[in-house]
Amino acid sequence: MRERPVSAFRSRGPARAAQYAALLAYLVFLAFPFLWLVSTAFKPATELGSLHPTWIPRAPTLDNFRQAFDEQPLLRAAGNSLLAALAAALVAVAVATPMAYVLARHRSRLTAAATGWVVVSQAFPFVLLIIPLFLVLKNLHLVNSLPGLVLVYVVWSLPFALWMLTGYVRAVPVELEEAAAVDGAGRLRTLVSVTAPLLAPGLVATALFAFITAWNEFFFALVLLKTPEKQTLPVVLTHFLGAEGVADLGPLAAAAFLATLPSLLVFAVIQRRITGGMLAGAVKS
Repeated sequence: MRERPVSAFRSRGPARAAQYAALLAYLVFLAFPFLWLVSTAFKPATELGSLHPTWIPRAPTLDNFRQAFDEQPLLRAAGNSLLAALAAALVAVAVATPMAYVLARHRSRLTAAATGWVVVSQAFPFVLLIIPLFLVLKNLHLVNSLPGLVLVYVVWSLPFALWMLTGYVRAVPVELEEAAAVDGAGRLRTLVSVTAPLLAPGLVATALFAFITAWNEFFFALVLLKTPEKQTLPVVLTHFLGAEGVADLGPLAAAAFLATLPSLLVFAVIQRRITGGMLAGAVKS
């Protein structure tokens, strides 16, 4: 067995150290806003106005959380956000799965054009879409309603969900479907019994993306929902701003911290299943 020169290992060491250093810097950059948010949520009012802020609160308190729940209906808003996010994720995955299968398995100029349009549609800004969507929802009598908001979330997340699932479908070996066809399975049965189980990691990842997108979305909810009882959590967070634009910083940080927890918990629970499903799919293939 031929041995690698020592110089190759020496040159690889600094490069790998630089990669780890860059990764660490990126993680610190991502974690800084969240850590500062957590710190602010537990600081008393006297520390929030200090000219010399600290990372760790000197006198941690839960008063900001109590005040946040007393001032705004956070639980009701969280329930609205959860309902809209779950419905949008399930509908988007259900609609995108058969469409992704067609785009992946039947390649032609039409499917290539459709895939290109899916990618380009992600570049459209919200402002260009809100007026047509508002008019459509008005004609359907879905303005100021959670079903109308779910429909908007599905339309917005569907292109990216379709693009993601198309890649997962192409990763499934065609030989498995051909073997099922030889055994007498039809197209629908092959999709349900052979392809769908191998797509489980992709389905979970796509649903997670659609859920987090809908959970954090603010602009559409602000424009479409006018009744306070139907507003979602991101919209309710804006109520902690005063008439002159001055933020009630402590309760706002506490409410924002609580709003980020569902996304973190969902990802923490599902990410192991995503990894395990990908490894299982690789073994099956």
